[in-house]
Amino acid sequence: MSRIVAMGHYQPSRVLTNDDLAKIVDTNDEWIRDRVGIVTRRIADSETVSDMATAAADTALAKSGLTAADIDLVVVATCSSVDRSPNVACRVAAKLGIDAPGAYDLNTACSGFSYALGTVDHALRAGAARNALVIGAEKLSDFTDWTDRSTCIIFGDGAGAAVVSAEDDGDTPGIGPVVWGSVPEKSDAVRIEGWRPYIQQEGQQVFRWATTALAPLALQACERAGVAPEDIAAFVPHQANLRIIEGIAKRLGMPNAVIARDIVESGNTSAASVPLALSKLVEQRAIPKGAPVLLFGFGGGLTYAGQVVRCP
Repeated sequence: MSRIVAMGHYQPSRVLTNDDLAKIVDTNDEWIRDRVGIVTRRIADSETVSDMATAAADTALAKSGLTAADIDLVVVATCSSVDRSPNVACRVAAKLGIDAPGAYDLNTACSGFSYALGTVDHALRAGAARNALVIGAEKLSDFTDWTDRSTCIIFGDGAGAAVVSAEDDGDTPGIGPVVWGSVPEKSDAVRIEGWRPYIQQEGQQVFRWATTALAPLALQACERAGVAPEDIAAFVPHQANLRIIEGIAKRLGMPNAVIARDIVESGNTSAASVPLALSKLVEQRAIPKGAPVLLFGFGGGLTYAGQVVRCP
């Protein structure tokens, strides 16, 4: 089995407010808050995806009590790396001085962190690795059309990371079985296509799918982990839209759960959003150590993935 040992996150220093966006496109603070719930988002200037991934991973590693020499697997979930090769995971390993780890990137867009966590859990269970870094990192500002008011209000940049370690078999797994899947026939609903791409999405289609289809899938993750919804201490979904988050949470029926709402200050950071939000909750001590937390990512593809983890 495996467990999350520590979390870390990184966000660029530049804050882009709704009022700032109103100077660029025909929009306003009230409209943005009402439609998506976002107040601010962070925008990277000189930082790359690998820079942000490294910063988040370095923080997680420092908190874990492990060193770079202990890490033998690095996995980065991202859909916004400009470079095809070398991959982000290799660049992170080089910057942190990790020697000869398994290193790969994974792209399922907004569900990426939960997909990556699932694959790493499987690798650790199989004995292919002992300690891993699992990172979600995005620089979506590179792919944002700043003249399109329907999308430029949504996205931000940042990274979140987890140190995951194998542990002896016990009664309570630190990472529960992953529930994952996709809806390929709706894959065009969120797109970053071509050589000079901008993010495009069918917002209403994604909203309907997210608010109607995802709650039962998230509940499957609880069932597979043997945890009742009322026992969930926190729900950390992909930070896509505040109305989507609150709609799913209401359908799940988790009366005692802290609901992550990092969307308000960070915007939608795709694969970074779940680890970024979880890291902040852990840092704020909003979740008791060892308490069950439901993670659930969803988005481009359309893909989804989720699992119950024990709070580090």
